[in-house]
Amino acid sequence: MASDWRDKKLYPLLGILLLSIFLYFNLGSNPITFTILWQSHMGFVSANSTHFIIVNPRAPLENQSTFYINGWNSYWLMQESVWAGPSRSRVSKMLKKGAEMGLTVCRTWAFNDGVGPNALQISPGVFNERVFRGLDYVIVEARKRGIRLILSLVNNLSNFGGKAQYVRWAQEAGHNVSSSTDSFFSHPMIKDYYKAYVKAILSRKNSLSGVKYADEPAIFAWELMNEPRCSSSSSAPILQHGVQAWLNEMAAFVKSLDQKHLVTVGLEGFYGLNTTKGLEVNPGEWAASLGSDFIQNSAIENIDFASVHAYPDSWMPHDDMEAKARFLSRWVDSHISDGDHVLKKPVIFTEVGSLVHADNQGLADKDILLKTMYEKIYESAKKRQAGAGALIWQLLVEGVGEYSDRFSFVAWDNPSTYKLILKQSCRLKSIFAKSIQSRKLNKDPCSGDLP
Repeated sequence: MASDWRDKKLYPLLGILLLSIFLYFNLGSNPITFTILWQSHMGFVSANSTHFIIVNPRAPLENQSTFYINGWNSYWLMQESVWAGPSRSRVSKMLKKGAEMGLTVCRTWAFNDGVGPNALQISPGVFNERVFRGLDYVIVEARKRGIRLILSLVNNLSNFGGKAQYVRWAQEAGHNVSSSTDSFFSHPMIKDYYKAYVKAILSRKNSLSGVKYADEPAIFAWELMNEPRCSSSSSAPILQHGVQAWLNEMAAFVKSLDQKHLVTVGLEGFYGLNTTKGLEVNPGEWAASLGSDFIQNSAIENIDFASVHAYPDSWMPHDDMEAKARFLSRWVDSHISDGDHVLKKPVIFTEVGSLVHADNQGLADKDILLKTMYEKIYESAKKRQAGAGALIWQLLVEGVGEYSDRFSFVAWDNPSTYKLILKQSCRLKSIFAKSIQSRKLNKDPCSGDLP
């Protein structure tokens, strides 16, 4: 009798195990997902003049928590989340490590247009559900760690498709489109392609959490384009007008679909030809002729905060470290001042790149650019100015070397840089401790001595 009882209990368990193995191996490209029943609470972030606040609908505006940011870029998260197993574990590890360093915002790609088997958008308006589920996973894991995401919606460069892929799609469909990728900003059909993509992203219901992207507080902001530029031979003022009109139209379109999230451009921060300070502050004369303008583009009504990049090593390759640090200091001061006095909006330096492994730099100098940026943001935070944060480019974990570039590194393999990042997180947290939710979700990285 005892044996019969054990058999009756064992057979169902074996059946469930065999069924699970069958589903895993036969439905791997479209895995069955289970809705997460509980998620940690996060408030949406809003812009209040030159500051970010974490919105508490039950508190008056003057009692809302001010939010200053120390963050990072890992553009590869969606690509690594396509398949379950080791790839997704690397994504989880990256987000966990970011939280352990006190980082609160991660910027990553929410696009891959027509490139390879892991393209998110296979053709205009046609999506790969397997890749979309990878993005679902990134968002759920970020929320689990108390990390907010800046999701970029298209690339200026041809990496992962970008505006060049949109132009090719229009040409393949028989439309009369210029071979220049700058037609991305003006051709009606291409603009419709982009709007359809944006609508699909914002209306997406997460397969894991059941939360619509437009209702997801773990999304910090939508970025219209990574580093918009115009490269054709047309005159720069005409190009600037084309980019400006596109940004106006697309920012308004995003806001018509989603009023809960912030919107930014994705600018590098170059001043245009009509800006008197352009020649004085830009890294070179070339920067004013790229069809973008920091002041004009960032002043658009539906743009909630200004975005700036900083790459002294790339922009000024022949200058010494002292000259690069002086440039970076002016660059940051100028944009924060514009945020305070001209734009009346927060400013985030959404990409800060430094050659931390450059052979021609001494050990004492290898973090000097990042130190310069962090000092400026910290001083801005203490004075409650518009400099709202900086995001280092870019952090990796072991096993994702294919996404590496000369500015990439594994932070915990570089003790001095790791300590610098953590120190910045803790300094900002000490000013506005209530603004940081990682204390509730993870071991407080600012307790005890710094590593």
